[in-house]
Amino acid sequence: MRKFAYCKVVVATSLVWVLLDMFLLLYFSECNKCEEKKERGLPAREVQKPQEGPGEMGKPVIIPKDNQEKMKEMFKINQFNLMASDMIALNRTLPDVRLDGCKTKLYPETLPKTSVVIVFHNEAWSTLLRTVHSVMNRSPRQLLEEIILVDDASEREFLNRPLEKYVKKLEVPVRILRMEQRSGLIRARLKGAAASRGQVITFLDAHCECTVGWLEPLLARIKLDRSTVVCPIIDVISDDTFEYMAGSDMTYGGFNWKLNFRWYPVPQREMDRRKGDRTIPVRFGNVAGLWKSPHHTLSQEIRNVETNQCLDNMARKENEKVGIFNCHGMGGNQVFSYTANKEIRTDDLCLDVSKLNGPIMMLKCHHLKGNQLWDYDNVKMTLLHVNSNQCLDKAMETESQVPTMKDCNGGRSQQWILRNVTLPDIF
Repeated sequence: MRKFAYCKVVVATSLVWVLLDMFLLLYFSECNKCEEKKERGLPAREVQKPQEGPGEMGKPVIIPKDNQEKMKEMFKINQFNLMASDMIALNRTLPDVRLDGCKTKLYPETLPKTSVVIVFHNEAWSTLLRTVHSVMNRSPRQLLEEIILVDDASEREFLNRPLEKYVKKLEVPVRILRMEQRSGLIRARLKGAAASRGQVITFLDAHCECTVGWLEPLLARIKLDRSTVVCPIIDVISDDTFEYMAGSDMTYGGFNWKLNFRWYPVPQREMDRRKGDRTIPVRFGNVAGLWKSPHHTLSQEIRNVETNQCLDNMARKENEKVGIFNCHGMGGNQVFSYTANKEIRTDDLCLDVSKLNGPIMMLKCHHLKGNQLWDYDNVKMTLLHVNSNQCLDKAMETESQVPTMKDCNGGRSQQWILRNVTLPDIF
């Protein structure tokens, strides 16, 4: 009797395990079907699981005090914290900061394929390849035709044969095109565009990181209208700590008269059109952020004779210091205007000095001269701030990315070349 009872227990236990196995098989087979359905629906992709290491999940990298001097020396190479960048994995994880509505959106099953064109010149190894890996890791493979790297006459050895060997091993086709001589961003992009094979061309900087779900909404808009030009929200990576900081979805991109790209607040008419749904793209068909100044003169750059550095707004905002940076000849943040009213302008901001020895701030142009009045001497090549009677000078070692105000001495550090500028008749 006991033996029979024991057998019943064994049989019952076996049946339980059989039922459990059947349940697991059914469950995972259903899951696979679900995944297939999700893939067909092209929803936003899942975020990578957090990893351990410097900079993971976009966290800042803090350099120890005993490495600060070396960090400062390395900073000069690319004008960002190269030591921190080299400590971060090429495939580091980033947080998913999208709106909840964006995470659940479904996109058309058939989206056009894209070629991603990335132009670089003497770019750091870690930032360039982190850009490439982020494109590969966070783009649906069926939507990525290729990655094209356009070398604008780099001089660093590791960007030649070592880079070619590295990209050959990647799972996505990566081609490297070389410019015969330094040609600038636009010509290099045009070369990449001419060689592209995808239905869509996507241009990226050489030191950016794509986040999860970045590509699908862009291609979906182009599928609806092939004449559409789309731009994503551009977040921020700190040049000091490489911390990832989410941008605002309440801004949109536009161009001023100098064809500089700028971010502007979303106008109320667009807020009304979207009826509170912030997942709907913002339209910006007009040239935005324009300012008018009669008889204004445009200069491509304001270059220091001694250091060969240019005034640069560093993408800073009102009430922040103007910067100075290695001249790159690409316009952008280094386009300033010396106007007939003797203002030095960047968009609608003017260089303003309110006390001796500075600082030199960027404030709203008020057209009242005063602290915003500058006198450019075409012979001496000096920029005299009339109110303080001091001259614009190069940066100091203690603050290497900010120009200074000093008593005029006629030295080369106080000489500035205004390239592509037509001086007003009053001179």
